[in-house]
Amino acid sequence: MAGKKLELQKKVSIKNRKASHEYTFLDKYTAGIVLKGTEIKSIRLGKVNMSDAYCYFFKGELYVKNMHISPYALSTMINHEAKADRKLLLTKRELRKLEEKSKDVGLTIIPTFLFINDRGFAKLEVALAKGKKLYDKRQDIKEKESKRALRNIR
Repeated sequence: MAGKKLELQKKVSIKNRKASHEYTFLDKYTAGIVLKGTEIKSIRLGKVNMSDAYCYFFKGELYVKNMHISPYALSTMINHEAKADRKLLLTKRELRKLEEKSKDVGLTIIPTFLFINDRGFAKLEVALAKGKKLYDKRQDIKEKESKRALRNIR
């Protein structure tokens, strides 16, 4: 096992690309995550999938659901559950504000970006978002194509 060391990354930045296509972001907040030991190791390896993840309130606290953190390969028999609900850490003022706004019809809270800060803690950027309609998605695609065409002309 001595030669089987995995390469941990210093800077991890995992983006939820599906979220920016499906939603319009209204507000963004940076939250800490309550993790177990093997979860942070898997995050540092970049083994996270946030495409189906969303946030919900339970007893006044914010949790993220369906964020898949793969089990750590070099762990012993004690490993974490891949799709467990994880508690997010925000200030009381931010939690109150988010809870009030999330009760509005059509608004949801989704994770958009996972990173490790300078101190080595995993942080999750969550956004209060509104779902896009089909014509909104088409408009975004047109804008991206026109920007790409302008870059290719130069």
